[in-house]
Amino acid sequence: MKGTRFTKYEPPLDLSGQTFENLLKLFLQLVTITSGNVSQALEWLTSLDRQYGLTNDQYGIGDFIEDLKSKGYLEEKSESLKLKIELTAKSEIAIRRNALEEIFGNLKKSKFGEHETTFGGIGDEIAADKRPYQFGDKLEQIDMTETLRNAQINHGVEEFCLTEEDLEVNQREHKTQTSTVLMIDISHSMILYGEDRITPAKKVAMALAELIQQRYKHDTLDIIVFGNDAWQIQLKDLPYLEVGPYHTNTVAGLELAMDLLRRRKNTNKQIFMITDGKPTCIREGLLYYKNSFGLDRKIINKTLTLAAQCRKLNIHITTFMIASDPMLKQFVKEFTRINNGSAYYSSVKNLGNLLFEDFKRNRRRLY
Repeated sequence: MKGTRFTKYEPPLDLSGQTFENLLKLFLQLVTITSGNVSQALEWLTSLDRQYGLTNDQYGIGDFIEDLKSKGYLEEKSESLKLKIELTAKSEIAIRRNALEEIFGNLKKSKFGEHETTFGGIGDEIAADKRPYQFGDKLEQIDMTETLRNAQINHGVEEFCLTEEDLEVNQREHKTQTSTVLMIDISHSMILYGEDRITPAKKVAMALAELIQQRYKHDTLDIIVFGNDAWQIQLKDLPYLEVGPYHTNTVAGLELAMDLLRRRKNTNKQIFMITDGKPTCIREGLLYYKNSFGLDRKIINKTLTLAAQCRKLNIHITTFMIASDPMLKQFVKEFTRINNGSAYYSSVKNLGNLLFEDFKRNRRRLY
């Protein structure tokens, strides 16, 4: 009779591959925080290595940098007789996938009680989630493998029987197509008071874009930023996004978002707005009208007018306010009421979870 002899596991002597993967994840985080400044990210990484011993005598940061080049994550370009290290398209994709894993991976494992629950229904696409049978579910939704497994566990093999409690069904998602515009506030307050709010906003945008590309390929995502003005950015620009010395022109952002959504053929249209401050600026011709001291009636009324216009166009606005000021909350409450939208007063850490939950819920909304 043949058998298998088990011996003590001994790891391979060459751990450089594992070290590279661990350092790569950290490097992608750092290069996101530095807005694509590779040199600064590598300086921070070297400093962290000295402090926490991330490498060893066989594999150092210098080896890691050479691997980044040979594996296609970095490239050297000549500028004014100087060599400059830049990210490649492969790095930009890796940053997005890393953000998706970081945010969406936590979302799948977590439970939330801060907002409405997303309920699956009878749809077209089979989702990964399963749930117990409920009255009204169709027979074709039943997952026979999981159902028989439940019956065996609950009743045993010798006296096998199948009851309603054993039935398990596949969740299904409707094949609705959704057009989403993500608005990111890049006013100066996004880095004030010792809190980096722009990096989580960038990560959320990259993760959402990667999710749409992987799972909802017929959906569209446009990304715009707003400060004194508003402009559209490309997906590849996100790692390099920086906060500027800007006021908050929410009106310009909403006008651009509405213009982009008018061009989309999809029935479901939505705007996600990530901001940490009140509207403080509008444009009047070639000049800017600004007021950073409190809620200016002229600016606020124009912002609320656009919220009402979006409602008439069936554009749902979800506001993620990274602030806790009572006056700001009152404004967001009124803005949300007029639009019939949603609002969350989110911490930086919980921003991704809330946005992904609301994205799943709203893409099933049928107007």
